[in-house]
Amino acid sequence: MPTDPLARLEEWKTRFGAPDLRPLHRLLKEISSHRFTEADSLVRLHECLLFLRAYPADGEVMRLADAALFAFPQRIAGLHGLSAFEGAAVSGIAGTSFSAVFSYEVACQLFDRYPRQIEIDWENYDSAGKLGAVLRRFLPLVLEDWPVEAHVPFRAWVDAARPRRSTALGWLLQSMAALPLSPRDRADLYDSLELLLLWRIGPRASRSQMRVPVRKAYFHRKALLQRRDIDLALELEAPPLPVTQLPKPRARKMLDLILDTSAMRYRELYGFTHPDAQRVFRASAGRGVEVVFFGVHPEWRLPLRTYHAGMFFINGVPAGYIEVLSLFERAEVGFNLYYTFREGESAWLYARLLRLFRQILGARCFSVDPYQAGFENDEALDSGAFWFYRKLGFRPLEPAAAQLAAREEDRMRRTPGYRSSRRTLEKLAPSYLLYECAAADHGAWDRFRMRTLLLRCARDGTPVEDILRHRAKVIELGSAQERFT
Repeated sequence: MPTDPLARLEEWKTRFGAPDLRPLHRLLKEISSHRFTEADSLVRLHECLLFLRAYPADGEVMRLADAALFAFPQRIAGLHGLSAFEGAAVSGIAGTSFSAVFSYEVACQLFDRYPRQIEIDWENYDSAGKLGAVLRRFLPLVLEDWPVEAHVPFRAWVDAARPRRSTALGWLLQSMAALPLSPRDRADLYDSLELLLLWRIGPRASRSQMRVPVRKAYFHRKALLQRRDIDLALELEAPPLPVTQLPKPRARKMLDLILDTSAMRYRELYGFTHPDAQRVFRASAGRGVEVVFFGVHPEWRLPLRTYHAGMFFINGVPAGYIEVLSLFERAEVGFNLYYTFREGESAWLYARLLRLFRQILGARCFSVDPYQAGFENDEALDSGAFWFYRKLGFRPLEPAAAQLAAREEDRMRRTPGYRSSRRTLEKLAPSYLLYECAAADHGAWDRFRMRTLLLRCARDGTPVEDILRHRAKVIELGSAQERFT
């Protein structure tokens, strides 16, 4: 057994079902007073504590993990080398900061909630020259400087124009809001700036402390469920999950928390940015998991597909998100489990989410985009994402990929421990993956590609309303031999 307390703590991520939890309790108490001087060690500690908080073996583990996580601002204070906390896998720890480009809608919401914690990152903003074309709309004197002079000090211009008590970002957002533009045009104008914002993560809005209320905690007293324990076909035919609509005040708080959680991981989901706040739902998925999901605001809905987005929480801890684009009984699913929790019950969680969206959408056919399987996605290739879906029952639609997958499966049967090479995974990744429920029309959607349908409609000038009247015609026009990615 390792003597390093951090390594010993990480071992407990695989020791669920241990008959005696007192050593873990003692270790959590010991490590709470242990001083870490390296940023990498603090990152490991934070992610391990958050995992144990989401998957607690008992109430004492939950309490001690939270106490250690809530103390992170003090651990971070005075530490040098904070760049280790800026990566997408670990950003959002209390007491740290990071810089990112956010869309207009997200920037406005973040600034509204955290006006003193988020500001323009002037030191690292390399596109300041783009400010001239925007500032001239409400700061006419900049036309004497910007078009004719080199190295225009845009920060000085903004500081000179803004009220003393206003921040540069606050003044800019307020000035843009006053422009006589439509919401979409205003957003496009702001987005053209590629404005880099610095977000100082305070305790309240941080991965360290973000929680949703839990009615009853779920304690993992046995080994976590593995992929081999999951039968997707049985899961999809199981009874409906309990779903309730959130009251409006509660819905608004949840939407704010969801956007914050996503933004601090450098992610913006279309549905998180433009949610239908009037219809927000919560589903109890079991084993301490709750899913909050919703559609898109009517003004931002897609022309053809129905869009739903959701975030799932494990014992109150934000653990990842899902987005679903559905057309008739076909649903394309994007699933992201945050890095911290990928040693948890990933396959069970994914199967339970598919069950939920089969229930609410009547989906019979689930599709996975090539990106999710690793096409131009190093993270998915490194994790072997193709086999995550394949072993749940998804099948590749491209004949070459299907043949290669069959050969790889034969090698796995003949050679225990065999794993596909990265080069093989790269060959498998470009194919769409499909899962059909027992009631589905097998093969009906194999050749369907949404982009093919859209391009055909654009070429022919066909009204989408006419296409949607006939399901078979939609599938026919959305089919092509070539693959659109």
